[in-house]
Amino acid sequence: MILSLVDEAMHSGVRQEKACDELNIRSRTLQRWRLSGVGDDGRHGPKRAPCNKFSKSERQRVLALVNTPEHRDLTPHQIVPRLADKGVYVASESTIYRFLRAEKQLAHRGRTRPAVHHRPKEYVSTGPNQVWSWDITYLRSPIRGEFFYLYQFMDVWSRKIVAAWVYATESTDSAAELFLASCAAMNLDPRGIVLHSDNGGPMKGATLRATLDRLGVVTSFSRPRVSDDNPFSEALFRTLKYRPEYPGSAFASLEAANAWVQDFVLWYNTVHQHSGIRFVTPEARHCGRDVAILARRDRVYKKARCRRPERWSGETRNWTPVETVSLNPAKSATRLK
Repeated sequence: MILSLVDEAMHSGVRQEKACDELNIRSRTLQRWRLSGVGDDGRHGPKRAPCNKFSKSERQRVLALVNTPEHRDLTPHQIVPRLADKGVYVASESTIYRFLRAEKQLAHRGRTRPAVHHRPKEYVSTGPNQVWSWDITYLRSPIRGEFFYLYQFMDVWSRKIVAAWVYATESTDSAAELFLASCAAMNLDPRGIVLHSDNGGPMKGATLRATLDRLGVVTSFSRPRVSDDNPFSEALFRTLKYRPEYPGSAFASLEAANAWVQDFVLWYNTVHQHSGIRFVTPEARHCGRDVAILARRDRVYKKARCRRPERWSGETRNWTPVETVSLNPAKSATRLK
């Protein structure tokens, strides 16, 4: 039977190795059977069951015992010692696991079922002040083991830092205060803005949640312990901490930390040419100046191509403005460049 199945598969164009894998045998084993003429299947299993094999009734007894209300929420590693305390032994942990696996009972049962965290909803921004992202990062203080806390809000579409301040403590009140101050500074009505963050305490604190609900802000949260769900803020913090000017030692004081951060914000918004938005500054994109900048670059490249066409194997560089930016895009979606 085995040889005929392999021959049929190979006749249909399947490689011998692949056919053997499906039948759980090795290609060398098949070749040995063909050479020795042992017949269609050369496997020789045991002629009788092992003497220590559990009988059907014993197996059912073990399964019934581990599924009792007393044990059904426990693992075999917890069940076996409890039975031993009562002077009972039915099987080892590995045997119980094998029985449960055969009965497809190794899934989480009862209250041990873990919480399911779904991927955050996708939000697509087509202009400034539609989707914001914010987070908190640690900055070293002069006291070992104590830190300053940098709160940073950014616009996802333009990558502009709309608010940043260093506080001595981590507090939801500070987050609410900074958010309100940033909206007031821009004379912005925040109603309808999507504000995305991770699952930290300040992000879900009562004060901030009440403030956002009152203002009509749409809140969005990352999954627990999934940093990739808040990629824009994480990338911004990496840029901040890898700047050559970033102190190699601790900040001398809270005032010194704030002064350094404000200098960084000015550089990031007005000097730094961001790779994700065609190498224009976040400030230029936020204000709409990026369209003219990119159009000028496009003309420069096309003129250069006209002068020396032999040096261009294809089209010129793409200087088209990035029209949409997605926060946590669906797996099937492709972020537009």
